[in-house]
Parts: sequence; structure tokens; C-alpha cells
Amino acid sequence: MRDSDFALRRLHSLLGIIPIGLFLTQHLIINHFATQGVEAFNTASDFMGNLPFVLWLEWIVIYIPLMFHAFFGLYIAFTAKPNTNRYGTYRNWMFSLQRITGVFLVIFIAWHIWQTRIQKALGADVDFDMMADILANPFMIAFYVVGVISATFHFANGFWSFLVTWGITQSPRSQRISTYVMMGLFLALSVIGIRAIFAFV
Repeated sequence: MRDSDFALRRLHSLLGIIPIGLFLTQHLIINHFATQGVEAFNTASDFMGNLPFVLWLEWIVIYIPLMFHAFFGLYIAFTAKPNTNRYGTYRNWMFSLQRITGVFLVIFIAWHIWQTRIQKALGADVDFDMMADILANPFMIAFYVVGVISATFHFANGFWSFLVTWGITQSPRSQRISTYVMMGLFLALSVIGIRAIFAFV
């Protein structure tokens, strides 16, 4: 592996946790305010939407890291050589699912941005009613549920890989422990995200 490719993979791994993973967690928590009613969600959403320098923050903290992570992730996904047919181990399946969810998330996130952020730029209000209208379609409910589960899995499994890649979990025992921790993170964030979706329905 070339040094440049190694460095890009390290950066890709890091950006998946900071800032993208942190933003995902924050985004799901904000959406979860919908479970407390229309006013609670709109207040939380308005607070995030009216932060100082919000446009700069969105581009520097979210969009630019997300685009790099997505496009380089697609390169990894379509050049990787999983060996699940020959070695049907747990980690090999996690490797393949990481690539599959990554490809799906490029589509899902692009559509979500179109339905929310771009519509806001065109003059629409990003509020409870917008999400309720989107999720009035049963297909959209299913699409968003799969999207949330894909995102939380991709983040949690990517976090496990990050810990290995950066030399934080080197022993088999530490990697086994982090597997259970990341399973817990995946389940917790999935519940938060799915509860938020059905709060809009």
C-alpha cells in the first residue's frame, strides 16, 4: 500500500468518527425531541439552525468531511476484495456490511439533504410539519428506517475499525470488548433514531 493511500485511509477513518459520527449522534438526538411533541422538536431544530456562522459550520464540519468520506468510501467499497464466501467469519461479514451500508448511505444522505437542507435553501421551513409530510408516505418510512439503521451500523462498526486502525485496540481481548461496546452503541442509536421517525408519523 502506498504511503499516500495509507494516509487517505487513516483520514477517511478519522473523519468517520470526528466529525461525522459526532454529527450523526447529535442529529439523532435533536430528532428525538420529536417524541416530546411538535414544539419541543421545532425549538431544538430552530436552535441548531440559528447557531452563529451556521453555514460555515455546516460546510466545514459536515459537508466537506462527509463528501470526502463518501467518495473515498465508494472507492474503497468498489476496490475491496471481501472473502465472505471463503472465510465466513463474523468480521468478514462486518467488512462486507460496512461497504454495503456505505454505498446505500450515499444515496440515502443525498436524498435526505435534498428533502431538507436544499428545500430550506429554496424557502421551505425545516420543522416538524416538513418531516411529518415526508413520512406520510409508507415507502419513505421504510426508506428512513433502513437509512437510520444503516447509518448507526456504519458508524458503530466503523468506530470498531477506527480503534483497530489507530492502534487503540490491539489485543484480541480489547477488540472483543469493543465489539460488545459498539453493538450497544448501534442498538442505542438505532432506538433513538427509529423512535424519532415514528414520532413524526
